[in-house]
Amino acid sequence: MLEKINIEDIKKLALEAGEAILKIYKKDFNVDYKDDKSPLTEADLKSNEIICSKLNELYPNIPIMSEENKQVEYVLRKNWEYYWCVDPIDGTKEFIKKNDEFTVNIALIHHDTPVLGVVYAPALGDMYSAKSEYGSFKNGKKLPLYVNNKANEKLTVVASKSHLSNETKDFINSLDAKEIEQVSKGSSLKLCMVAEGIADIYPRLAPTMEWDTAAADAIVREAGKMTYQFGLNQPIVYNKESLLNPWFIVQ
Repeated sequence: MLEKINIEDIKKLALEAGEAILKIYKKDFNVDYKDDKSPLTEADLKSNEIICSKLNELYPNIPIMSEENKQVEYVLRKNWEYYWCVDPIDGTKEFIKKNDEFTVNIALIHHDTPVLGVVYAPALGDMYSAKSEYGSFKNGKKLPLYVNNKANEKLTVVASKSHLSNETKDFINSLDAKEIEQVSKGSSLKLCMVAEGIADIYPRLAPTMEWDTAAADAIVREAGKMTYQFGLNQPIVYNKESLLNPWFIVQ
């Protein structure tokens, strides 16, 4: 199945969704709130409509899991071989703050592993993409772009701009390096920074959902890095009964 997926089509789709998002981003818009108190804008819904309709058109036999769709019961989706995992806007809080740090996330999952990912940051104009065994790229350049050969001297840690937990702070303080630089970033751009090499580690000791990480996780893995379950030397997995991710470390 993977060989039949043209990643250029997925990148074009992310661009199309990004254009629609930016039209709303540049004007005044209303903010609603879902049952879990997370924010929702018309841009989330418009992006979701564009992505899901196009994916259904291009690949009608591949099911879609999106943050903004009703979720399929585990008894049915556990049998999926491949499926799309979509976050129409990751970083809605950053979108609302208008700080440009939000992304369109589209991933293809094979059983429990991300094998293709596109992360597009429309306000920044950055396109990250990866396909299993083909490598990861940022704006056409192969990742990682930077390698830290002196990690014991200096570590760059990226953490959430809107969700920095006390446990994450404690973890950062426990790191063993002579100098630790901490930077903040919104959305799945944090994982992409590790894939790119401009950050060495991203600890997330706070809740996330599978669609928050799936696309960027594909990019991380194809860049030679990994998203590990916190405290375990095992990758995080997808299409679990609970769609909540465990705490994790990207490095």
